[in-house]
Amino acid sequence: MTLAPILAYAVALGIAAGIPGPGVTALVGRSLGTGFLATLPMLMGVVIGDLIYLTAAVLGLALLAKAFGAFFLAVKLIGAGYLLWLAWRFWRAGVAISPVRRAYGKREALASFLSGLFVTLSNPKTIVFYMAILPVVVDLKSVTLGGYVALVVVTLLVLVVVMTPYILLASKARKLLERPAMQARLNRFAAVVLASTAGWIVARA
Repeated sequence: MTLAPILAYAVALGIAAGIPGPGVTALVGRSLGTGFLATLPMLMGVVIGDLIYLTAAVLGLALLAKAFGAFFLAVKLIGAGYLLWLAWRFWRAGVAISPVRRAYGKREALASFLSGLFVTLSNPKTIVFYMAILPVVVDLKSVTLGGYVALVVVTLLVLVVVMTPYILLASKARKLLERPAMQARLNRFAAVVLASTAGWIVARA
């Protein structure tokens, strides 16, 4: 596998990831509600979700994915349900503000990771990219083990580089508005963003 298709993949992925969608929206909402560090597990969940689809595409599982349409519908609904639950928690937190560091526990980190994973697995834009656009950019039949590893590394780097600024900016906005009343508004705004993302996923399902 030559360098040209890898670079083409990096550019295509960077453009796709940079366009605001359910993943970016969920990350911004989470960062507004809990801060930068507490959102990193969600980012890792988003990355793992992309890697799952990348692996499926490389292994030629696009047809299998179509055959299990009901499974993907279930994943979408589970992801939407989780985002609604998260939105409800943020809305209630808007009444009684709790410190951001409260979200650093293992259970909160796991919940954040799973929400990012489900959002990515249920994101139609992600599915279309890996099942339709990726085969145009990269000749999947010629991908060797080394080429697959290169694609994995590129995916990780591109997604982190593209999405981290969204999280950081949302976190900075939260820190600039540390008054309890303003934090309450931010938490409720985050709740609305997450709930809207869940509604978008269900509508697309």
